[in-house]
Amino acid sequence: MLNKLKELTKDTAIYGISTMVGRFLNFILVPFFTNIFDPNQYGYVMILYAYIALFNIVYVYGLDSAYLKYAAFKEIGDEKDNFSTPYLSILFTSIIFSLIIILLRNQIAYAISLPTEFTYLIILSTLIIFFDSNASIPFLKLRLERKAKYFSFLKVLNIIINLTANFILILKFRMGIEAIFISNLIASALTLIFLLPTIAKTFRPKFHLTLYKRLIRFGLPYLPAGLAVMMVQVIDVPILESLTDVDTVGIYKANYKLGIFMMLFVSMFQYAWQPFFLNNAKEENAKEIFSKVLTYFTVVGSFLVIFLSLFISELVKINFAGFYLLGEKYWSGIPIVPIILLGYLFNGLYVVFSAGIYIEEKSIFAPIVTGLGALVNVVVNFALIPSLNIIGAALATLASYVVMATGYYIVTQKYYHIHYEYSKIIKMFFAMIVIGFILYSSLLNAENGLMIKILLVVGYIIFIFVFVLDKRELQFIKNNLLKRKNV
Repeated sequence: MLNKLKELTKDTAIYGISTMVGRFLNFILVPFFTNIFDPNQYGYVMILYAYIALFNIVYVYGLDSAYLKYAAFKEIGDEKDNFSTPYLSILFTSIIFSLIIILLRNQIAYAISLPTEFTYLIILSTLIIFFDSNASIPFLKLRLERKAKYFSFLKVLNIIINLTANFILILKFRMGIEAIFISNLIASALTLIFLLPTIAKTFRPKFHLTLYKRLIRFGLPYLPAGLAVMMVQVIDVPILESLTDVDTVGIYKANYKLGIFMMLFVSMFQYAWQPFFLNNAKEENAKEIFSKVLTYFTVVGSFLVIFLSLFISELVKINFAGFYLLGEKYWSGIPIVPIILLGYLFNGLYVVFSAGIYIEEKSIFAPIVTGLGALVNVVVNFALIPSLNIIGAALATLASYVVMATGYYIVTQKYYHIHYEYSKIIKMFFAMIVIGFILYSSLLNAENGLMIKILLVVGYIIFIFVFVLDKRELQFIKNNLLKRKNV
């Protein structure tokens, strides 16, 4: 069983290294933007990107999840059928959607309170969505074929192009926020071009109607589910703008992005986790393996939450040649970061529990659970933002992820029951609660606050090794570390 977990770890490491490198390069843009643009300008960028994220889901309408399911098992049609049918569908509908949005851009700008001078950014945003959506199926094909290295190379290349274009357009050509969208568009278009060999190899100009009906039946429930998940991530932006102002949105989203380090871990895990549980679902000890996955995910995830929460203030205020990790105008939002980190941890638990939904084909529950999470997000945002401002928005995000993780857990346990290692999970969350209480108390404001933070991190590591991991697991870790060292 532990060897199976090594397989998951290997793919996670490949996706993880590339994701960490790519996201880190992309994250460089956060201090770059926040040291150059005012919160008001950055706020409009975040508002448009919130809608880009939502429409990325609409453009694919669940066919990504359906392709992952049916291409893995090939129950209907051959490899080319399973690729070409969803690809052609997305290509055709994305053209229609894009034309409609571009024709209605003035009305859309008015509806989202976008200044007239920024209306053309809607065209750029629409083209970004078009290219990204048409790259979704080819990227999934690379994942299914376990071509993690090539997948990762293209993802990193996309971000390098985006990053380079931003620096050139802003520093050399002195462009404003439009440079952000133009750079993204260039990167997205070139990425799709780089995927053309993958597309050509498997593409067949033929539409398999029987397969398409199954794809739609399985995938469409993921449209509202995907929208709900994305709403959890971005709906706070328009709500926060309506209850406060664009400057507050800029400060909030800039600090929200500091959760990238936890998001990286969840993302790289998800890339490897979905193909892993699909390929191992029929193993005799599959449920035992999946139980261990939850434990180990929580071990790593909880450590990241604790470490980053304790030291984020110090990291943000490090001065790099006159630049900070976050511009000084945005520092007032730092207290939301631990809440966002914890939210991403629950998002990871939601990802782990999704295995049972896929395996038992219970996608009908996806929109119910995620819809409930989105509803909670909206309600809590409206309830807490007036009194707690951006802290309320952060708590709304955390609350929605807790609801979604709990909902998927309940569904999974009903249709694909797994006996998780509850005592270990509870111990870790209890330790996080204790450390969280200390973090938000006045203890860390004292002169020896930094030393207390270091002791808390070291103490948690010791706690994991003594009270969470058993002797067999420790021996496995020791053997593999020694084996790598000898190599």
